[in-house]
Amino acid sequence: MYLKEQFTMYKLAHDLMTYNHYDVLHINNDKEIWLEKYEHKTSKIVRLFHGGFDWRNHLKNDIAVVFQKVKSMQRLLIGKRIVIHNVYISSHEPVDDWEFLKKPMQLKEKNSPQMRVYYMTDDTKNEELKRLRTDAHLMREIEIEAGPEEDAIERLIHDYKSKLIKVLQHNRKEEARIFSRGKPFFTFSLIIINILMFLLLERHGGSMDTETLIHFGAKYNPLIMDGQWWRILSSMFLHIGFLHLFMNMLALYYLGTTVEKIYGSWRFLIIYFLSGIGGGLASFALTTNVSAGASGALFGLFGALLFFGVIYKKLFFQTMGRGLLVIIAINIILGFSVEHIDIGAHLGGLITGFFASSLVHLPKKRHIAMQLAGFGIYIVIILGLTFFGMHNNLHRPSYHLQEIDGYLDEQNYEAVIESADKGLENPGDLKPQLLFQRAFAYIHLNEPDLALADLQEVIKREKDFPQAYYNLAVLYDDMEEREKAVDIAYKAYKLNPHDEAYRALYKEISSFKER
Repeated sequence: MYLKEQFTMYKLAHDLMTYNHYDVLHINNDKEIWLEKYEHKTSKIVRLFHGGFDWRNHLKNDIAVVFQKVKSMQRLLIGKRIVIHNVYISSHEPVDDWEFLKKPMQLKEKNSPQMRVYYMTDDTKNEELKRLRTDAHLMREIEIEAGPEEDAIERLIHDYKSKLIKVLQHNRKEEARIFSRGKPFFTFSLIIINILMFLLLERHGGSMDTETLIHFGAKYNPLIMDGQWWRILSSMFLHIGFLHLFMNMLALYYLGTTVEKIYGSWRFLIIYFLSGIGGGLASFALTTNVSAGASGALFGLFGALLFFGVIYKKLFFQTMGRGLLVIIAINIILGFSVEHIDIGAHLGGLITGFFASSLVHLPKKRHIAMQLAGFGIYIVIILGLTFFGMHNNLHRPSYHLQEIDGYLDEQNYEAVIESADKGLENPGDLKPQLLFQRAFAYIHLNEPDLALADLQEVIKREKDFPQAYYNLAVLYDDMEEREKAVDIAYKAYKLNPHDEAYRALYKEISSFKER
């Protein structure tokens, strides 16, 4: 009798795995087998138990234990809903009334798994199998025949058991192989390169000095628009301050080693650079600030892990999935909340990293249609960001202010006026700054009337603009309008009394003597 019950358990487990696509989770010494299947957002657990109970309370205690075991493994299950099919295989039923336990049961807790109980004896086997097939929506009916002759039953049990164990071991080895496709050689190489570039910045002016950053290849939109597209790549290796470097290199260590182990070294490197380019172009398209850092590429590694989750959904949620999604969500929220975070680079890197990963795909997982689609979408995103960025920059007053700074360094005052005129077509809050810079150019081109008009408009719109008052006072003084010059020079001095130039101008114009 014992062998027939054991045969029933292993035959049932074999058929669930072979014909109904259940995965084997655990086998416990010919006593217990756990299987699982994800379907329609539901994790279906089948627990097969070889053994019976004399009394109803003993059965209820075991049911409680099963509930607790499933709760403890709940984080490893990807279904929003969990249904347990708890199957007992025994020669006898409890002697007291237990039939009410066949009704679906659930703990009085939020998101508690639901359980259905089946109790198979020789008399109830067919009926319980039919109920199991209906409740679990099995694709193929499972039939447990009366059983082979006793001299063959041990061989069949051994065969079923061997197959189950072989599949279980194969799945575990395959999962281990998935996380060991490569060694993190490029991750450590990139960390070293970033640190060396940071030391180089510190030695030649400082990593927080804007001119030094631009000189060494930071993202600077006017120069990119002038043809220096290589800055999209070079900016990936520059960091602004030690904290920026430390946080990004810490992220690169954890994300990089994981992605490089999953995808292999060369796929990792391709994803890193393609997502870095995507993040850099998104930053170019959406922001005009001077920027640098590996954030776009790092978010591309997040995208690579999300693509891994699409291909290996169950394994993804059993390992890193939920925590990774929380981290990504927190970073995106911070990106929109904190002013100095380049959210464009983060989102651009995340999205292009996902499609770059679909392009290279995972090792031993070729899917030509998906890879071609990933390539096509990546190219569309890159071209879209490039053309949108070029158009958007030309219509952003902040871009024209950056452009003007370069023209002033070159003393190209005609270009300053032209750029200011374009920025003033839709100036927003930056109109005083654009007018001030245009007035400065007019002064150097000996157009005092035009400069005067611009500066008067500046101080009309912006009361706290000492540089505008200073230049306006100089103009009035040159035009010998002494009373206006004294009044404006005094306002400049009051706005910035600690600046020696403002003090000297006021003293010169008004013959002011300090007491």
